[in-house]
Amino acid sequence: MYSENITASVTDFLLLGFKNLHTFQILIFILFFVIYIFTLSGNLLIILLVASNAHLQTPMYFLLSNLSLSEVVFTTNIVPNMLQNLLSQDGSISFSRCLTQYYVFSSTATAECLLLAIMSYDRYLAICSPLHYASLINFQVCSQYATWAWLTGFTISAITLILLCESDFCGPNMIDNFFCDLTPLIELSCSDTFIIEVESFLFATLVTLLPFVFIIVTYIFILYNIINIPSPTGRKKAFSTCSSHLAVVSTYYGTLITMYVAPSRQQIFNISKALSLLYTVVTPLLNPIVYSLRNQEIHNALTILLKRIKHVAKTLV
Repeated sequence: MYSENITASVTDFLLLGFKNLHTFQILIFILFFVIYIFTLSGNLLIILLVASNAHLQTPMYFLLSNLSLSEVVFTTNIVPNMLQNLLSQDGSISFSRCLTQYYVFSSTATAECLLLAIMSYDRYLAICSPLHYASLINFQVCSQYATWAWLTGFTISAITLILLCESDFCGPNMIDNFFCDLTPLIELSCSDTFIIEVESFLFATLVTLLPFVFIIVTYIFILYNIINIPSPTGRKKAFSTCSSHLAVVSTYYGTLITMYVAPSRQQIFNISKALSLLYTVVTPLLNPIVYSLRNQEIHNALTILLKRIKHVAKTLV
């Protein structure tokens, strides 16, 4: 099944992302497992805090909870299978499971791009039009924006998924990566992939490049308005409201952009593998860390939650 000369239809793929790391596989497994647990705990904690604390039920934190949800789905779609492959040293994944993994990965990544753009718009209104903020964006409007972000992600990715399902895969079936991504699947297809490549390029431009440009433009206006605030305290307070989002955007898009700036195909291939690991394992952990370290409202909400838990524990005892 894993031969290079397969002529029958491929029924599963072989993920070879860890093929040269057998010596360190236990250490890597422990490291990734710990990161995964912290990622789940941190993002689920943000969702819980926003849902349980009335002071955090604002447009900004509602969007943040959606971002955390996307990180939970994103990392859970990839990391558990990655950990299983590290232990089993098998790396096999069924055809249907591979396409499902790609679909969830693509959908959540698209939704995250759009959510980051919506969050930048929220910060733009809060800083540049504070008097009109409440009338322009509220919980209902944010709910609509977030819903459209999720629907857009899953709908656009479904089109690519359908085209992949209609393609033939007759061998080879080896993917030198940690998960099922679009590029290696296209390379393994023995059908004409021109339509898939054009469609994926157009949609990737729409849902990745345009939101990124939108974020840059909004932050140009935000920084301009912050600079013009006469009070140093006012400037510091205004910048603190968007610094966490800016840090997440920089990390997220920095990883994506770096994947495409290597000068040679071999370097692109090697760098993409390393960045894929960073993007799928480490980056989802940064969201709760960045938003929790300097956010006093999150700290206060966490303190209240811990007091409630302590009170409940005492009553049970």
